Amino acid sequence: MNETYSNEIELKAKQGMPMLIFLIFLMLAAIAAVILGANWIAKGPRLLHQAGAFLRTPWVGGFLLTSGILYLCLGWIPFLGLKILKPQEALVLTLFGKYIGTLKGEGFYYVNPFVSAVNPAAQAGLTMASEDQNPPAAMSHPAGTVKVALPTRKISLKTMTLNNNKQKVNDELGNPVEIGIVVIWRVVNTAKAVFNVDNYKSFLSIQCDSALRNIARRYPYDVADGGEEMTLRGSSQEVAEKLKDEIQSRVGIAGLEILEARITHLAYAPEIAAVMLQRQQASAIIDARKMIVDGAVGMVEMALEKLSQNEVVQLDEERKAAMVSNLLVVLCGNRDAQPIVNSGSIY
Repeated sequence: MNETYSNEIELKAKQGMPMLIFLIFLMLAAIAAVILGANWIAKGPRLLHQAGAFLRTPWVGGFLLTSGILYLCLGWIPFLGLKILKPQEALVLTLFGKYIGTLKGEGFYYVNPFVSAVNPAAQAGLTMASEDQNPPAAMSHPAGTVKVALPTRKISLKTMTLNNNKQKVNDELGNPVEIGIVVIWRVVNTAKAVFNVDNYKSFLSIQCDSALRNIARRYPYDVADGGEEMTLRGSSQEVAEKLKDEIQSRVGIAGLEILEARITHLAYAPEIAAVMLQRQQASAIIDARKMIVDGAVGMVEMALEKLSQNEVVQLDEERKAAMVSNLLVVLCGNRDAQPIVNSGSIY
């Protein structure tokens, strides 16, 4: 049965500096024991002939020499328990395969030298449609130098950014659109991040892709004529909130917190971009013409009303219709009107 880790154990470790001094002292003592033991075996009985009976025993030199050599061979093991943590870093420690706790907080610590740090995302970066946040070792040939990025077992607790590449998805109407997002996230539970998923960075990337497709198919790219529903282009704030909640519900098992999710790129797919641009242009032209006609009709009504009120000229219905037609042609035309002077009677 698979066990799901939910509780993070914060490990209380000893200070590393006193242990470092003590281990160095033991190493120096082992070196002194080797030197003293060798001299004891070679000429100890002659140099220490006035010492007590215990010191004149032949096995003392062998014991010092053997103990010193043995500690020099194994004395490096306690040094493995020294750990250095920078701000916003953590170490998930296991002892013979069992989770014993997480070491947090900047400082110099000493833990059991037989523990091992676990970080499955140390050597593998983000996969799928995302940028690799842990690129492999790179060799710089032009400069003649070799730069090797060694994997670290430490888990960063800093706020990080996941910038997924653009994806082609279908909106609610089935139109293919290209959309890209940026996700601000951090690790809040190291036990979940390490033990509940194989690679929490790849898991986050895949879940972001899946959540983005699920959210994009619920809304159209743009609102229809007279519609007031939410759209990807017009309701970016609301869509971002729903996207954040969707991703958080998926990555909670990995101990991750989603701080923000924003759409960084939104456009029609290239295969329909030209057609949809023509549609938008046609819609804009229609709206502009409608505004022009409404304004022209209002100006004609105002002109007829002013002429009637001021009794400048009396027009019958036929002449009013001709005047309205001429004014609408002048006001709604695409080109400037060419005046024509009538030297005769209007009747």
